[in-house]
Amino acid sequence: MKVLLIKDVKSLGKAGEIKEVKEGYGNNFLIGKGFAKAATPDVLRQYEAEQKRKAEELKYEIANIEKLKSEIEKITLKVKKPLGANGALFGAVTKDEISEALEKNHHLVVDKKAFDFAHTIKVTGIYEVDVKLGHAVRATLKLDVEGE
Repeated sequence: MKVLLIKDVKSLGKAGEIKEVKEGYGNNFLIGKGFAKAATPDVLRQYEAEQKRKAEELKYEIANIEKLKSEIEKITLKVKKPLGANGALFGAVTKDEISEALEKNHHLVVDKKAFDFAHTIKVTGIYEVDVKLGHAVRATLKLDVEGE
């Protein structure tokens, strides 16, 4: 009996592979537990169509991320913070503030968890902030921190 694996099966193979198995093992265990489907032409056609759809969605998502990356890299984002007595910022610039300023000033929505800086920003100046956009795509945002 031929089966199409839906999930990885430790001793048999990975999801998406077609395997020849004994009838009892295929019907009672693999199909019964939801690890596989019988490899009929309809099932194989549906699986291939689903894989194509997923590939198209991934391609579309990566294209959107690349577009966002190019928009982020064109920007120099200005953030104003109050200054303390010694000329340093009163508090550090947070990821939340960067995310809000990016959305408010440039209408770009980026999750605050995507921003990654090596150390806290407590002094005025220009910084480069690494932005992880997903699918191994990273952008560099120029951040201009000013005192008020």
